[in-house]
Amino acid sequence: MKHFNITVIGHVQGIGYRWQAQKKATFLGLKGFIENRPDATVYIEVEGKPEKLKDFIEWCKSGPSNAVVHDLQIDECELKEYTHFHIRH
Repeated sequence: MKHFNITVIGHVQGIGYRWQAQKKATFLGLKGFIENRPDATVYIEVEGKPEKLKDFIEWCKSGPSNAVVHDLQIDECELKEYTHFHIRH
């Protein structure tokens, strides 16, 4: 199990990015949360099996069809043992 903190930079707010990411993470069996940040980025803490995290990170690079992702900042951190993946408001 691994844990990553991901910041998604680009046109990623107001287009359903968080909802679609939650759907993808839940499908992959990942745990954590996603939230919009005041600087117009999306912040994600996600943990799970390395191969599933790889799939999720690949998805994050493009996101839903109307997203424009310029960059991802990814940091590996200690596990927090989340119980599910949710959207923070």
